[in-house]
Amino acid sequence: MFNIQIITLGKLKETYWKDAEAEYLKRLSPYAKITFTELKEESFTSVNERESIQKKEAEKIVKVAADNSILIALHERGKEMTSPELATLLEKKTEQGLPVTFVIGGPLGLHESILEKANMQLSLSRLTFPHNMVRTILLEQIYRSVMIGKGKYHY
Repeated sequence: MFNIQIITLGKLKETYWKDAEAEYLKRLSPYAKITFTELKEESFTSVNERESIQKKEAEKIVKVAADNSILIALHERGKEMTSPELATLLEKKTEQGLPVTFVIGGPLGLHESILEKANMQLSLSRLTFPHNMVRTILLEQIYRSVMIGKGKYHY
């Protein structure tokens, strides 16, 4: 069974994202323990505040990230993987008894200290998505990873 923590900055507000997330969590429940840790986004008035905002958010992330987990920062410059490659990664970490923590940044992205601390930086696409949408995309890929391991769903 996968043991996954997903740290996000901000909460889902729109019902359609909540519904999509609930659907994937229901599908995943027999195969994975998924824990969401939602952190409050820092407010900002200008992109010029990026460094200080990211730093404050990074401090929050470090406090809640599981100590013994593999930290994977979702980032636009991260490594791109195929779905079967992600499935293999998650299966290996599970076999080693290691939990996996994914970190999804807020609108200004992740601070360099989190990217450096991460065991891996992962890009879900070269395209840019709203961070609320990334939650659903990530859950879908985790579900797909489970199904790949079972020989189903991915053709």
